[in-house]
Amino acid sequence: MKNDSNLEFISALDLSTLIHRKEISPVEIIEFYAARISKIDPFLGSFTYVALETAMETAKNHTEILGKTTDTSTLPLFFGIPTAIKDLYPVAGMPISYGNGFIKDQISSSDCGLVTKIKQAGFIILGKTATSELGSLPYIESMGLPPSRNPYNLEYTSGGSSGGAAAAVAAGLIPVAPGSDGGGSVRGPSFCCGLVGLKPSRGRISNAPVGDYLGGIATHGCLSRTVADNAALLDVISGYITGDPYWLPNPAVSFLDAITQDTGKLRIAFATSVLPSGEGDDILQRQVKNIAHHLQDMGHSLSEACPDFTPLVEPFVTIWQSSVSLAGFPEQILSPMNRWLNGRSQDLGGYLQSLHQIQIISRQIVAFFDNFDVLLLPTYLQPPIKVGAWSDLSFEDTLQHIIKWINPCPPFNATGQPAIAIPTGFTLEGIPVGVQLIGKPNDEATILQLAYQLEKIINWHQYHPKEGIINNI
Repeated sequence: MKNDSNLEFISALDLSTLIHRKEISPVEIIEFYAARISKIDPFLGSFTYVALETAMETAKNHTEILGKTTDTSTLPLFFGIPTAIKDLYPVAGMPISYGNGFIKDQISSSDCGLVTKIKQAGFIILGKTATSELGSLPYIESMGLPPSRNPYNLEYTSGGSSGGAAAAVAAGLIPVAPGSDGGGSVRGPSFCCGLVGLKPSRGRISNAPVGDYLGGIATHGCLSRTVADNAALLDVISGYITGDPYWLPNPAVSFLDAITQDTGKLRIAFATSVLPSGEGDDILQRQVKNIAHHLQDMGHSLSEACPDFTPLVEPFVTIWQSSVSLAGFPEQILSPMNRWLNGRSQDLGGYLQSLHQIQIISRQIVAFFDNFDVLLLPTYLQPPIKVGAWSDLSFEDTLQHIIKWINPCPPFNATGQPAIAIPTGFTLEGIPVGVQLIGKPNDEATILQLAYQLEKIINWHQYHPKEGIINNI
């Protein structure tokens, strides 16, 4: 077996290579990561459920198949690789809580379409990752469940709603994970935890068995420590599932193969200020400017420009908060914040009017990209917050803080464009920060290529929270 110390932060693709060479078995891998989860996760709160028994059964089966397979290239790419599923999505035989401690023991009877693709790709599902209740908030502090903490500093949030997945990947508890993004819920946690987080184009990944979420603003996405892992995960979870109301064709070149291709000279817009919230924190302005300089040095054309997102805020909030009503939970088991949001929800006419408004505004935002190939923005406008930082605020003040913090993310849920968050630096407290690259509709390839090129310059995959975790445990 490969030395344990080299497995903590190994990429999923490198781990796949070891498996396909028969240098390590799926059983050994699951034993290693299960031990890490047992040691570290009680302090992180990244998992809501660890499926050790079923994961080991699957690992033994995979190990047996591996031993009998002469040509391992016939095995799926992620054969024997552990991952975990965000606790908004069902995995047959596993609990699903939707981030609500009152129903954490209910068991799913079937897999959603994403999970089916994850299993077909050879992954072993190690459990369920934490989410904010109903995925509605950009931090995880649900009633009846532990908060999800940042592995770089346990006093800080890992973000939300895919914060459990982000914390688990950043802490080396799993190599890669799917998440979902309805307003920054993949990109925000990746920003908080120093990861690569991709929100793909609308229609890239099926939402089966449902058609779409909230008028198409929400989609599954990918969290990883490297761009290559992210692209490879996107390859295996993309694609049409029978009955999807809309979908994108699979690209002629896989996303993993595409990342090494030349982009040519690109027209890139950038901004440190995002309306209506205004300028980002000083450190985030510096991140954007530093990346702009790198992109210019790479030969691209840079211009300072950004659409005005002000008209989008009100209709987007209307649609976003309707997710609480959509869930149909009894009010008495909802968190106070979600109970308040539920009370603000509009009737069907108000919802549809807001949906029409964001569709019209989205066309104007997409038209901005007639003159640009990529837009560079801060992922969030302020660094990650501490756990409980806003717990004493009124509901309205909390909402306004959220809107200002995540302002750069929701516009591209509205437009359906692909966006990738990348880590670019740290605060004085040692907490990760980063930027996002937004591409044209149906053009994940370009932003993945740029991210891959930047990764080779910044080498963010070499930075891990190992010492931070050990110092706090």
